[in-house]
Amino acid sequence: MSYTDHFKFAEQPFRLTPDPEFLYWSKQHARAKAYMESTIWLADGFVVITGEIGSGKTTLLQSFLADLGDDVVYAVVSQTQLSPTQFLQAVLTEFGFKPFNKRKVELLDMLNMFLIEQYSNGKKVLLIVDEAQNLSMRVLEEIRMLSGIETHKEKVLRIILAGQPELKETLESPKLKQLMQRVRLRFHVGPLDKRETREYIAHRLSIAGRTDPGLFTDEAFELIHRYTGGVPRLINTLCDTALLCAFADEKDTVDGKDLAAAVEELSWREHEQSTGRFKELMQPVPVADNSHICRIEVRSKGKLLSEHVFGPGRIIVGRSSDNEIFIKSKFVSRHHAQLTFDETGCTIEDLNSTNGVYVDERRVKKVRLASGDSVSLGIHDLVYFDLRQANENRDQSTVRENQA
Repeated sequence: MSYTDHFKFAEQPFRLTPDPEFLYWSKQHARAKAYMESTIWLADGFVVITGEIGSGKTTLLQSFLADLGDDVVYAVVSQTQLSPTQFLQAVLTEFGFKPFNKRKVELLDMLNMFLIEQYSNGKKVLLIVDEAQNLSMRVLEEIRMLSGIETHKEKVLRIILAGQPELKETLESPKLKQLMQRVRLRFHVGPLDKRETREYIAHRLSIAGRTDPGLFTDEAFELIHRYTGGVPRLINTLCDTALLCAFADEKDTVDGKDLAAAVEELSWREHEQSTGRFKELMQPVPVADNSHICRIEVRSKGKLLSEHVFGPGRIIVGRSSDNEIFIKSKFVSRHHAQLTFDETGCTIEDLNSTNGVYVDERRVKKVRLASGDSVSLGIHDLVYFDLRQANENRDQSTVRENQA
């Protein structure tokens, strides 16, 4: 008898092989997928997704690909320790070509003609590069050039870069400033918190055919999070080993003793002691008093419904609960609009919503907002206020008080 039979599983619940069916949709994973989906809506979609080793990026990509329509042609490149010419060959191979023994200029011409042909046929072309942290500066520059291929109307190649945290550090290099200007959205998938860790385990047990919530004790859940830091791959490894320990002792539940035996067998230490990352990620991020540069009020028929403050960056507005500004309304699309805040102000952009974005009763695709502007989304209004002037006035007041 195997432990799957002993615990009444239909299949092994904690396999390490990526399987979209077992994907647990934490808020972070839902947000990451929403950002990837934006590459399809936006003609010049370029998204960067990063995450710790074992955070579920590959499974997330598989789930995203499984949901693509027939109007999307995609290539996935996972071998990334390549020269620029080898990278172009890998991309073309994924698109069905045999691009070997050709010069770089011929490869670029083949790819350019393919993109224009797909655009003419009404197809959207998507390039996904997994393990992108291994890309050289020269290949990243090649990707920047590819992202600029366009017809007389719009760009024709959508791009998703996915990789480990080192990718963020690489992209922040001054040498890649032009590339980062092309990137629309960036998101980092972090570890699960204690509640999400418990839900993640329950989800996998349920998919495997076990609905009894009492298989793991509360003490076991506490130890699982302590030794894995909420990293899904580590959770799978520890839970699988703990189930084997409990099975060997002919027990029907997994408790703290089983977890302790599993930890000893794996020779693990507590996650924050062995890597330092868990403790770092769980610490609240210090926020400067003047870090918020804008305030957004959500109103309907003149009534204030909610108020939000943001620092520099991008946020999404829509009726999906994973958005930064969530508006529950049938007149608002799932991901309706994008707001971008930087040192120059705020820009709002329609994400191909059904009912559009209106400023001063005029439908707009993308527009810069002035403080006090009201944006209409269906029966709701977003009112934008620039807080930087208020912060400056407050700082000047503090200086005068100190001088006095």
